[in-house]
Amino acid sequence: MGRDGKGSVCFIGIGTMGREMVRNLLQAGHAVSVFDISEAAVADVVKAGALGAQNPADAARNADIAITMLPDTPHVEAVIYGEQGLLKSPPAGRLIVDMSTISPVVVRRIHADLRRIGVSFIDAPVSGGPLGAKNAALSIMAGGEPEAFAKAEPFFQAMGTTITHVGASGAGQTVKLCNQLICGINIQAICEALALGRASGVDLELLRRVLLGGSAASWMLDKLGPAMIAGDAAAGFRIDLMLKDLRLVQEHAQALNVPLPGTALVTSQYVDARAHGEGANGNQALFRVYDRITNQVTD
Repeated sequence: MGRDGKGSVCFIGIGTMGREMVRNLLQAGHAVSVFDISEAAVADVVKAGALGAQNPADAARNADIAITMLPDTPHVEAVIYGEQGLLKSPPAGRLIVDMSTISPVVVRRIHADLRRIGVSFIDAPVSGGPLGAKNAALSIMAGGEPEAFAKAEPFFQAMGTTITHVGASGAGQTVKLCNQLICGINIQAICEALALGRASGVDLELLRRVLLGGSAASWMLDKLGPAMIAGDAAAGFRIDLMLKDLRLVQEHAQALNVPLPGTALVTSQYVDARAHGEGANGNQALFRVYDRITNQVTD
C-alpha cells in the first residue's frame, strides 16, 4: 500500500454484493483487479475502472490483498485450492480475505494451510445486504490475527461503516451465523404477525407503522415489510442463500451440541419456499409460505 493509503486489490466474485463492493473500492481510490466466472459481471465493473483477469491467480499476482466474495464454501475452496488458485499464486501482499458466508471449520483449515506458506487469512463476512453494499455501509465482522486485520482494515473502510475484529480465525463466520439466525427468525416473526393481522382484517401497512414505533421495530420490518405487504418477491438477498446460511448455522450448532429449535423451524419454512419455486426470490418471499398456510393462494 502506498503512502497515500491506496492499494491494489484482487477481488473475486462479482455478484450482487461483490459488484457494489468493487465500485466502492474504486471510488476510494484503490486499484482493483477482478475475476468471476461470469464474463458479463467482469465487464460491468471493468466499465467502472476495474481491470479484468483471466483467473484468480492472475488477478492476485500484484495485489496487496485478495478478497473473495462467493456464494458458498465449495466456491471459496475452489478459488483457494484450484489449479489456478490463490494457494499457488498468493497476492504480493501475502494477505487473503474471504468476505463470503461459509463454514467456520473450513475457514480454520484454510487459515492453517495458508499460514504454512506465510500468507495471512482473514474471514470477514458482512451484513447489510445489497443496500449496505451499495452505500458502503456494511457491517464487517473479522476473524484472524490482529496484525492481518490491521492490514485489511483500510480496505474494509471503503466498504463498511461497522468494522470489528471479533477474534481468532473462524470467529467472523461464527458471528455472521449468529446474525443470520436472528435475521431468519425475525423474518419468520414478521410473517406471522402480518398473517395474523391480515386474518383479523387489520390494515397491514398501518400495522407495520405502529410496530416500527415500538419494541417490535427491526431492520427487517422496516426494509422487507413493505415488500411482503405488496407481494413483491424481487431478489435482494435470495431465499437460496439464506437457506444455505441456515444450513451452516445448524451444522455448526450440531457440532457443538447446541439445540436451536427456532432455527430448525424457520429452516423448514425456507425449504418449503424453495420447494415452491421461491429459491431465486428475495427473503421477503417467505411470506408466501404463510399465504399457502392460510389459503391465500392456490398452487
